[in-house]
This record gives sequence, C-alpha cells and structure tokens, in this order.
Amino acid sequence: MVFEPPQRLVRALGETAPDGDDWLARLPGAAQRAVALRELTVERVQVPGGRSSLVVLVRTADGTPAVLKLAPGRARPEAERAALAHWAGRGAVQLLEPGLPTEGVLLLERLHPDVSVRSLPEAKALLEAAGTLRRLWVEPPADFPFETVAERTGRQAEAMRARAQADPEVAPLVDLALAARAELLAAPPEHRLLHGTFRQSKVLAGERMPWLAVGPDPVVGECAFDLARLVRDRVEDLIAQPSGAATTRRRVKRLAESLDVDQERLRGWTLFRAVESGVRAGRVGRPRDAELLLEFAGWL
Repeated sequence: MVFEPPQRLVRALGETAPDGDDWLARLPGAAQRAVALRELTVERVQVPGGRSSLVVLVRTADGTPAVLKLAPGRARPEAERAALAHWAGRGAVQLLEPGLPTEGVLLLERLHPDVSVRSLPEAKALLEAAGTLRRLWVEPPADFPFETVAERTGRQAEAMRARAQADPEVAPLVDLALAARAELLAAPPEHRLLHGTFRQSKVLAGERMPWLAVGPDPVVGECAFDLARLVRDRVEDLIAQPSGAATTRRRVKRLAESLDVDQERLRGWTLFRAVESGVRAGRVGRPRDAELLLEFAGWL
C-alpha cells in the first residue's frame, strides 16, 4: 500500500517544518517498515486525519482493530507515549505496545475516529469533554519526561514578543497575555499531568468507555491551563453570536465550577492561550484564524 499523507497534514507540517526537514518524504517508507515490523493488516489512512501525524487504521495479527500513528520528532511522540502509558487507558486511548521501541510510532486501540464529542449538542459536548479531562489530571510520574507549563509558555512568550514587535497592532493583547502568564506562574496551585492540547475533537467514542481522549501533547502544571483550550471550542460559532462575549464569560464560569478550577486563573490562561494561538496563526499565514482568536481574546 502507498501511504500518501493527507493534504491537511502536509499543509500543517509545512507551516512549522524547519528548513531541510524531510520527514514527509521519508514517511511512506517509515509507515511500510512499521506495518511490517508489527505484522499489521492495513485498512486505510484516516482522512482528513490530524495536523501533526499520519493515522492509519489497521488490524493486528490476531485481527484486533487498532490505529498506527506516525509523528515527527517535533510533535513529541515519545512524550505522548509516556503520558498514555502513565494513564494506562484511564480516560485516554490505550497504548497497545508499551515495551516496543517506537521512533515516533505508536500503536493504539481503535476508537471511532469519525465520532467525537464535538458531534453532540454544545452543552452536552462540554459536559462530556470536561468529565473526560478530569480523569486525566493525575500526579505525573516521579521522573517525568514532560515539559512544564512554565517551559512551554516561555518558548511561546518569546515568539509572541517577536511578533508584537513586527506587528504593533497585536502588541496590546500580547502585553496583556504576557502579564497574565507572569501572574499565573507566580503561584501555581497544583502540579498535574495535563493533556496539553485538549478540545472537543480530541475526545472520541470508544468501546471500553463512552469517550476517550486522544492526541495529547502532555505538559505538567495546573489544571486551569488544560481547561483553557476547551473554553474557546467552536470559536467560530461564538464569534458569530451577538451574545458571544457573554456566552464566553458564562462558559468560563460554568467550566471552572464544574471542575473546581479557580475562575480567574481559567480566564487568565484562556486569554494567554487564545492570544498565543492567534499570533501564531498570523505568523504562519492563516489571517482568518488569527482574526477570530484575537477577537475572542479581546472578550476576556
């Protein structure tokens, strides 16, 4: 089988690939080797798939449905592997081969790839997503191989400052976001293993449990940081509503209360993450996304 990467993956990696990176060119061969090593039967490549990895629907030698995932090193697949192993299927997709060397390859239990929490009505979707997220917030392993929130947002803050210098229009929001980050990092209330990139589309229907999280970019820090990405889910719908700003404030309050997270800390991290995403979207040539995210950030 020819492992052709979906266009969504090609576009997304093209935005972030360093000069000279040839991971996409090497991907078909890597996929062939991963399939052969595990004696898998390939069904199909998942399309449109993700923005950071190739996802292939396969069956193991005994006929068990599974998913083969291949990701470049900059997507931190080994951190994902470590987090999934630590969660051991509690709230997240199950890692099927915890002992096999991977080199950016993960073999995972098969969920229903076309059925996410996002398919539910908004209120129900937020409830189910929040319940899934709560199960993931556990103590990290003693010698965890994950970035901390301070480390990750520190890298992001540098890029935000550089963008603000190049584009003075975004400078006021960047200043607010960086001030919020500094205040939040001064006294973090807990130290938990976080999903890192949690949103409704990252929660898929399963057989073991109704809903399970996939695709973590794990990080260690406070729970409000993880919940912040969920606040802006369906941002296009929020922006289109005349009452979008009020709806956003109610969502912050409702999610904070349902997961016992401080409301102001959630608002602060939501501001930071929205501005960071908006600035990054502008930098890589997605002006519409940048506009939506920065307008949303302005409500906070």
